[in-house]
Amino acid sequence: MQRIFDIDPWHIRTSQFDPAQRRLQESMTSLGNGYMGMRGFFEEQYSGDSLPGIYIGGIWYPDKTRVGWWKNGYPEYFGKVINAVNFIKVEILVNGEPLDLAKDTITDFQLDLDMRQGLLTRRFTLIRNDVKLAFQFERFLSIATKELAAQRIQVTNLSQAAVHLEINSVLDADVSNEDANYGTHFWTVQELQAQATQGYLQTETIPNDFGTPQFVLGVLMSNDCQGLAPQTGTDNGVSVSNRFVGELASQGQATLVKKTIVTTSRDYTREQLKTRAAELLKTVASQSFAALLAASAEQWAQRWAKSDVQISGDDAAQQGIRFNLFQLFATYYGEDARLNIGPKGFTGEKYGGATYWDTEGFALPVYLGIADPSVARHLLQYRYDQLSGAFHNAKQQGLKGALYPMVTFNGIENHNEWEITFEEIHRNGTIAYAIYNYTKYTGDETYLKAKGIDVLVAISRFWADRVHYSKRRGKYVIHGVTGPNEYENNVNNNWYTNFLAQWTLKYTLAQLPKVSAEKQTELAVSETEQAHWRDIVDRMYLGVDTETGVFIQNDDFFDKDLQPVSTIPREQRPINQHWSWDKILRSPYIKQADVLQGIWYFIDDFDTETKRKNFDFYEPLTVHESSLSPSVHAILAADLHDEAKAVEMYARTARLDLDNYNNDTDDGLHITSMTGSWLAIVQGFAGMRVRQGQLHFAPFLPQQWTGYEFRILFRGRLIQVSVTKTGSQLTLLQGEPITVDLAGKPMKLIAKEAD
Repeated sequence: MQRIFDIDPWHIRTSQFDPAQRRLQESMTSLGNGYMGMRGFFEEQYSGDSLPGIYIGGIWYPDKTRVGWWKNGYPEYFGKVINAVNFIKVEILVNGEPLDLAKDTITDFQLDLDMRQGLLTRRFTLIRNDVKLAFQFERFLSIATKELAAQRIQVTNLSQAAVHLEINSVLDADVSNEDANYGTHFWTVQELQAQATQGYLQTETIPNDFGTPQFVLGVLMSNDCQGLAPQTGTDNGVSVSNRFVGELASQGQATLVKKTIVTTSRDYTREQLKTRAAELLKTVASQSFAALLAASAEQWAQRWAKSDVQISGDDAAQQGIRFNLFQLFATYYGEDARLNIGPKGFTGEKYGGATYWDTEGFALPVYLGIADPSVARHLLQYRYDQLSGAFHNAKQQGLKGALYPMVTFNGIENHNEWEITFEEIHRNGTIAYAIYNYTKYTGDETYLKAKGIDVLVAISRFWADRVHYSKRRGKYVIHGVTGPNEYENNVNNNWYTNFLAQWTLKYTLAQLPKVSAEKQTELAVSETEQAHWRDIVDRMYLGVDTETGVFIQNDDFFDKDLQPVSTIPREQRPINQHWSWDKILRSPYIKQADVLQGIWYFIDDFDTETKRKNFDFYEPLTVHESSLSPSVHAILAADLHDEAKAVEMYARTARLDLDNYNNDTDDGLHITSMTGSWLAIVQGFAGMRVRQGQLHFAPFLPQQWTGYEFRILFRGRLIQVSVTKTGSQLTLLQGEPITVDLAGKPMKLIAKEAD
């Protein structure tokens, strides 16, 4: 555990500048507005270690797959988010020498991410011989105008004498990715235009051999600098600059306000980019930095009003869940059905910025509870729109039906590790589970009947072709897979995978009679095919250890040397950073919930004894080196009334990045797993379940807390849940009356009339 920021309920702040932790600070102070985002790298020159990154939603590149030994069925490319034009860049020269915090002496350093309004602020005082200057940098990405990035830089001369100051505001297309094959630069500049206080730069992604559209960015900046004089704008072929120069008298101040508009070919034609950027800039040109910030902060306030979780008695827990919700919303709030939630969001290059199964498993249930149902529908629509890609993926493996990708931007598999890409097929079950989860929670079957059934049938056809019948067992089995526990590859009969395959077939069969005759004709699921599916459901092999009653994670798991995680020396953790892959694969250690993932999905379908046996067996073997792991264990521990373990796992999921638990936050935050803290409180501590269309709660309060409170949206109602040491209270804030079960007792909630 590594804590580099102060504990504060609404702020991520520190007064320590440690160059060795610069990347970690950059990750944790990332900003985003769903349309674009950036790491918290410095605006000005910094010669120390850093990972600059600005990313635009839906902008990516198919980088050619490079492997030593090609296998039939490999994807031809690995999709990745690419670093975009650096539009926050400034160059600051003091008496002709560049400001560089890697070299300069500074005091009074402060870094502050205000989560309430999405504002990043940095302050310090530069000491250079007789020069003493106070700097303040502020920036935000607007929620009110998604294409707008706003910056304000203030410099105050605390020296006795005047100081020569130069500020160059830059749009820089000379950017690259750290993980690019052979240092590839992904952008070519199409147009540059420089005026005294404005600049425009247009870039296009380089051509590719895979039919993926090339993307074009139009970036327009406007600069207003008080205290310094504008010079002639310049460009050098890859960047555009507005230069401001002057003598800053003792106690004098210079202020630069930079407004940048980013437009893309996802929304406009190439010819419209500059015109549309100019129109958008015109709408904000007369507004001050403070006014623009206030408009964006108001949008943040509306989001917080629906989603904020308030914890009393534990500021670290409070900060953790707000940080997670802030970064989740900064990545995705459902406005654009073409977008999804990458595991790193806009905070780093790792995982390529693509979509994983994390969204359906972990993010969708959170958005169901904190946002309009249209947000969850957009997530479902995203997968429906990519169904053709899922058919392609299955065909590549010689299989029928649809195989949804492990990693994707466009529905086509973008990942090239065989044991992940084509063995971790359990994600197909989670795509189906998301349709079930949405329908169960909302009570809305319109998506299921019109579109979801197409997805379910296609996935069911895949499962029916992927299983095979074992004469020896007299059961259907699935060989050559990787379960959620990626520390075991190419195993046979992963319990979770087999279980989800069986459940998907059963669920699809139950939904077919609900759809229209026209849709049934279109789907063409014959009686013979349905009979085959029923046979698989009835005779799917699900291993159970006869001695312990525990579900067997895969065929060979119980042959391992089953020593608990507590026997691993502390200095060898995390094991993925200290052990060889061979040693990990032979070990009994579990990266994340595997069997327990299935039990969590269907938590009401297993009796307490079954849940207890499996939890007590598998949790001690779990190293939680996947960011998705702690929340599942927190929820199951709470369900089993194991308060100590539930609280331990909540702390881990809530502060996974803030405390750098897995020593891997420097390359980006774990965005999709940030849903875990909300899930742990709402499904775990508060015991929220939906049973036969009714909302249930069974809350408990952790001993070290004095209370917690959250709001949840459910079928047109906004309900407030408050838990204190004196008991639990439910309040209907909006919507029609509703009966809710609280700790086994029905409670009718009626909203108070507005005064």
